Amino acid sequence: MTEIVHSIAPREAWRLLEENPKAILIDVRAEMEYLWIGHPKGAIHIPWIDEPDWTVNPHFAAEVRKLLLGGVITDHDDVEHPIDSIPILLICRSGNRSLEAGKELVRKGFSNVYNVIEGFEGPLDHEHHRSTISGWRFHGLPWEQI
Repeated sequence: MTEIVHSIAPREAWRLLEENPKAILIDVRAEMEYLWIGHPKGAIHIPWIDEPDWTVNPHFAAEVRKLLLGGVITDHDDVEHPIDSIPILLICRSGNRSLEAGKELVRKGFSNVYNVIEGFEGPLDHEHHRSTISGWRFHGLPWEQI
């Protein structure tokens, strides 16, 4: 069976995170977006594409694996909750970069990968503003910024 990246709406993502304390939310946006625009409360930052070169992070999957194996989320000897069972939720601005990052995780052998389809800010509205149509912030879910 071919693994896929599952789509999940922001409210469903929040519910999954609340119900499963082992689930992780990774914000894949650039560092400046994560810090200055804000991010979901509790999200871990591992950029998919970042400045200064705006190229794909060649270590993305390795950094996610390190997070899982490093004891931050789980003990790798936990037979009852193996690493493959941990839901990995990915979020970006509008759901595009996080989908690409999710596909890379699946290619690298991860399963149980979710893409938050509306992202943190959602698409542009007719006046070119974000967070007015959909997205994590639009739905009033917990977030923070520096």
